[in-house]
Amino acid sequence: MTPEYQNLIQQVEYHNRRYYELDDPEISDAEYDGLFQSLLAYENEHPDEKVDYSPTQRVGGRVLSSFSEIQHVQPMLSLDNAFNEEEMRAFVERLQTRLKVTDFPVLVAEPKLDGLAISLRYEQGVLVYGATRGNGTVGEDVTHNIKTIRDIPLRLEFDDVPEVLEVRGEVFMPLAGFEALNQTREAQGEKLFANPRNAAAGSLRQLDSKVAAQRPLQMFCYGVGDVSISLGERYSDVLAQLAKWGFKTQPEMASLQSQKALNEYIQALQAKRETLPYEIDGIVFKLDSLQGQKEAGFTARAPRWAMAYKFPAQEVTTVLEAIDIQVGRTGALTPVARLAPVQVGGVIVSNATLHNRDEIEKKDVRVGDTVVVRRAGDVIPEVVRVVLGKRPEESVPYEFPEQCPVCGSDAVKDADKTVIRCSGGLFCDAQKWFSISHFVSKKGLDIQGLGEKVIKQLIDVGLVQHVNDLFTLKYDDLIQLDRMGEKSAQNLLNSVEKAKNTTFSRFIYALGIPEVGEVTAKTLAQAYGTAEALMNSNLDELVALPDIGEVVAQHVLNFLSEPHNQTIIEKLLSAGVRWEQVEPVEVSEDSPIAGKVMVITGKFSELSRTDIKARLEASGAKVTGSVSKKTDVVIAGVDAGSKLTKAQDLGVEIWDEQKLNEFI
Repeated sequence: MTPEYQNLIQQVEYHNRRYYELDDPEISDAEYDGLFQSLLAYENEHPDEKVDYSPTQRVGGRVLSSFSEIQHVQPMLSLDNAFNEEEMRAFVERLQTRLKVTDFPVLVAEPKLDGLAISLRYEQGVLVYGATRGNGTVGEDVTHNIKTIRDIPLRLEFDDVPEVLEVRGEVFMPLAGFEALNQTREAQGEKLFANPRNAAAGSLRQLDSKVAAQRPLQMFCYGVGDVSISLGERYSDVLAQLAKWGFKTQPEMASLQSQKALNEYIQALQAKRETLPYEIDGIVFKLDSLQGQKEAGFTARAPRWAMAYKFPAQEVTTVLEAIDIQVGRTGALTPVARLAPVQVGGVIVSNATLHNRDEIEKKDVRVGDTVVVRRAGDVIPEVVRVVLGKRPEESVPYEFPEQCPVCGSDAVKDADKTVIRCSGGLFCDAQKWFSISHFVSKKGLDIQGLGEKVIKQLIDVGLVQHVNDLFTLKYDDLIQLDRMGEKSAQNLLNSVEKAKNTTFSRFIYALGIPEVGEVTAKTLAQAYGTAEALMNSNLDELVALPDIGEVVAQHVLNFLSEPHNQTIIEKLLSAGVRWEQVEPVEVSEDSPIAGKVMVITGKFSELSRTDIKARLEASGAKVTGSVSKKTDVVIAGVDAGSKLTKAQDLGVEIWDEQKLNEFI
């Protein structure tokens, strides 16, 4: 690096610090612009000398095709939450117990910013990368955007900077900058950001760093990760050292030495919340002693020496104009309040969840009511209560629909839950994609080649409305689909044809009856054997079966009694879906193999291994795939192989096919 280039960098960095960090500029904007242009011109003339920590990097310009991943040297853990002073007192008492002290442990309090957690790694004083928190272990590399944030030093020119320094903090967007950004976007006809946090997160995840450079992002540091030297004995020492090196720390930070001081800080900051230039959703309390932090330790997800105190969700009033029912992919009917638009916690809210019918009745929510709305956890809007004093005289209680608003099937309440569900699982358009995906899944009819995109295409073009339509697909129809070649189309048709030969348990599972999984499907298949017998089942019969209680039995009856489902089942059978009939097996409570662990290996002449497994399970056995010391019996057919050898070595009881047949 030439002295001229080094001097230009140092001058621009010095004046950046005077302007952005100290708020005490020494030169005019015009003089600074001239200096910056000189640096740009030099780098354009000498591109080989350009360094990554040059102040010109803040203007952006690097465009990525995608984000790469970065493994955090030390995990970026979450924080446990407290919601009142009693829970904070309990946190302090747990700390005292772990530290074996009776005095109040000194805590450092900082506002909990509503932004995006970031890790910055410096080596030899130069910024190497910036990464998002991600899943706590692996984050996204957003270095190109991090470099555009003026609060973040690109280089640390201090004699005491460690060889490795990982700084952690929160990137956020101040309220003034957020409002200005949205005004600009509105003028340009672009979609507005819902809140500052979304704006900050969206800015950091831009592939083009020029976009991020135009966003008013800032960062407050709140700690360190991997560091090659000690930065002090206390957390407050670490923050002081970071500030010395040019990082911004939280101005509202305070050291607390009593429970009274802690409570007063909560009350004071909550009162001050609306006047702060940035959004916060709580307070973070950390043990000041670093040695104490080591002694307190961690849980799997959070440090035991820190606690996030969450503020109560912000509440407003508005008018409930209508109640709509949304039908989810699994048939759950969810009431949604349509509201006169209102701002809650910086976000315009026009819809809010009413959860379920029981909640509507409990709160006596009616159309036309003035209601209190809050964002639960400052995220999900919900109706809290009704302002009864403003209720219209003509209001009437809301009547929850008895039929699905999408398909007209009966709406049935889950026996052990508050959920009301559409019973037309195979027929309902709202459940269409989910029911088809479940039907063709590996544990269902296992139709290969029907992935999510193909199913959506088949639905969109009208080729498939219900699962029975899969068996009427033709080659000429499939070949018209996007990315569907001749071979893929033929393979799919072959897979559909193959799926017609199935087992009754797979067929039952594929229907998607609520609460009926693979094991329950096998139990039903063994008990009834045919679709007709199952369709004619009753509650007493079903409840008498092993592992089927009244709740599951009622789900089965509700599903099978729905005419729409009956029609589709009949169409499936007419389309050629079939299975080998297996005589129902009575399950005896005193079965000689009840509770035994059994393994099936080799080939059998009379029954398939699938049928053998079903019969054994119906008799109370647990069938596994490998032999171990816990195995009670191995059933060995022809060419049994290594499993038989291992069973012999372990002294496990062995049945041949003759003994199996005698048992059956």
